[in-house]
Amino acid sequence: MWTAGLLFLASAALSSAASLTQVTSGWDNPTKLSFFIYVPDKLADKPAIVTVPHPCGGSARDSFSRVAAGLAPQADKLGFILIFPQTPNTCWDCTSSKSLKHNGGGDTQGIVNMVKYTLDKYKGDPARVFVTGSSSGGMATNALVAAYPDVFAAGASFSGAPAFACWNGAGLATSNIDPGCQTNKKPTAQLWGDLVRGAYPEFNGTRPRMQIWHGTTDTVVTYGYLADQVAQWSNVLDIPFSRNVTNDPVSGYTKMVYGDGVKLVGYSAQGVGHIVPFREKEVLQFFGLL
Repeated sequence: MWTAGLLFLASAALSSAASLTQVTSGWDNPTKLSFFIYVPDKLADKPAIVTVPHPCGGSARDSFSRVAAGLAPQADKLGFILIFPQTPNTCWDCTSSKSLKHNGGGDTQGIVNMVKYTLDKYKGDPARVFVTGSSSGGMATNALVAAYPDVFAAGASFSGAPAFACWNGAGLATSNIDPGCQTNKKPTAQLWGDLVRGAYPEFNGTRPRMQIWHGTTDTVVTYGYLADQVAQWSNVLDIPFSRNVTNDPVSGYTKMVYGDGVKLVGYSAQGVGHIVPFREKEVLQFFGLL
């Protein structure tokens, strides 16, 4: 009887465990995205929301179980909600005017609509909405933070590219602003920043904070995009570089601190290719959730 009781309790616990589920209605979906959500069994009051766009060729479930697998246990512990959007295409649209303009009707607006649905349904905290992604998801992170500074408090990009960067379709990214990747015109920090400000020119509030990670041996998304990203957000946030910290958070990584490190940090991962392994502890600490 004791064994049967234990089995019953274990079964009850399993049946009530949170899981990744799909939301199929109740939100505006201009580019036919799929919306997956993870809501822990015990939510915090006014829970924070972390959005995780997947890499090229990935999926919501793959990001949940593999790419950013460490986030769900932290959500269970801390009571925040995870959104895993999924595109029907191979990669996220991070280059069209629809996605790079506030309320432009692109993938970024579809993701923001998922956030708004979640804030409303679960009484979330609009001041604690975050985004983090790898590769194409990192590019989407930059685009979302650029076009929707009124929605996201901070972003963390892994092996991504600046907002308004050009993807040349040949597997290598180049630093230029020509949509057809023809001119190879290298933007300055001022121009990178102006592009972000132009995504939502009416915005005059506090800009989101940014954390940026990239591997030095990345042959898919050029390592030079680390410098471009920190240049872009240093200009947008008006924060100068202050110092490097070697072997942080692990051996071979260099932490690039801007200002006091609260609003902007970069990480150069020596000998790391594509994609830099996700580091939920540092991301959640930067977001202020851990």
